[in-house]
Amino acid sequence: MALRLIIRERRTNTTKEDGIIMEYQNNQQNIFTAAPLTVAQLIGKINAQIKTIDAKIIGEVGEAKLGPTGHMYFSLKDENGNALISCAIWKSRYSLFGIELKTGMKIIASGYCEVYAPSGRLSFICGSIELAGEGALKAAYDKLFKKLESEGIFAPEKKRAIPRYCRRIGIITAKQGAVIHDFLNNIGKFGFCIEFIDSRVEGQLAAGDLLASIKTFKKRPIDVLVIMRGGGSLEAMLAFNNETIVREIAAFPAPVIAAIGHDKDMPLAAMAADAAVSTPTAAANLLTQSWREIFRMLDRHESIAFGEYKNALERNKTALRRHAQILSNFKFILQNISRRLDAIMANMILSARNNFGGAKRQIIYFQKLIESHDPERQLKLGYSIAKIGGKILKNAKGAKVGQELDILLADGIINSQVKKIYGRKKED
Repeated sequence: MALRLIIRERRTNTTKEDGIIMEYQNNQQNIFTAAPLTVAQLIGKINAQIKTIDAKIIGEVGEAKLGPTGHMYFSLKDENGNALISCAIWKSRYSLFGIELKTGMKIIASGYCEVYAPSGRLSFICGSIELAGEGALKAAYDKLFKKLESEGIFAPEKKRAIPRYCRRIGIITAKQGAVIHDFLNNIGKFGFCIEFIDSRVEGQLAAGDLLASIKTFKKRPIDVLVIMRGGGSLEAMLAFNNETIVREIAAFPAPVIAAIGHDKDMPLAAMAADAAVSTPTAAANLLTQSWREIFRMLDRHESIAFGEYKNALERNKTALRRHAQILSNFKFILQNISRRLDAIMANMILSARNNFGGAKRQIIYFQKLIESHDPERQLKLGYSIAKIGGKILKNAKGAKVGQELDILLADGIINSQVKKIYGRKKED
């Protein structure tokens, strides 16, 4: 089997197979008259050109050796052995993809070429590695599933309930495509605060993006995390069957919803999530279900409240009509009472007038009686009043010889002194 080299240029996204086309441009400088380059400068120029080219290659692992710093160095060759290239994958990337490289293993590696200056050796620096072939992928899937299942990663009792009224939602998916748009179109207007991280979700290379996105959301105050992508083959779903990703989801501090479509086998990431649905629309409906229920409940209570209010109004209207009838009867009673009071008042006024007339005559009589007995009137008739010490002298016994005596007349007072007291004989 010939080594197949697929090259994707990052700037143009063009794909070239079966060899690298390099164009040499003469910039009108004579190469023979130019100053010579050092070996390091030449290698630097070569690396500057070839590092811009992304490639994906398939082959069998030849020699695989773990370096002292944890980096993995290996070779990839065609099955017939007529082509070979040295490869390297750094420690962090190697541990991320969870594949233990062994001689004879068939893999697909993605990355770029680089010349190592100290040795002048061309190496393929891998950004990702994955098993080649559906059978190998399925075997790795089943092996990892059994391992994680035995640890209880997928146990139902470990699933956390999705918050009924969550507000802060974290989303991880690719910004391109219909997935994010379907989710946002169905999430509804319930005041959600949505934070979104754009991540690759296709193939093995997506594992690094997904891991970084999950770790970023670990530091964010979210109520729930939603990881989404459409369906696909085992190869397309490699990142979602990654052991590191699965463990990160299982240990995430907030509940996780996996909206990851699949054709046959459910992705292990979805099994580890607290809730798994097949579409972004289903994820949106799951998050809004409680809010929709409370709004339906509010509508129902609103309808009940208005119904009760309407019934209360009808009851009050009936009571008002009854009270109006009572008031109408009461008005009739008051009118009768008013007429009776008017008659009583008229009688009282007439009686009072009669009583006042008699009282007036009595007063006139008593006035005349008083006037007839008024001492002043008697003085005018020639009578006088004698006082001793300011007191009226009523009889001769009340006076003593030598006392001063005031005699009140109609036109003045005569002051005199008692010289002698004569007694008055009673007539037979």
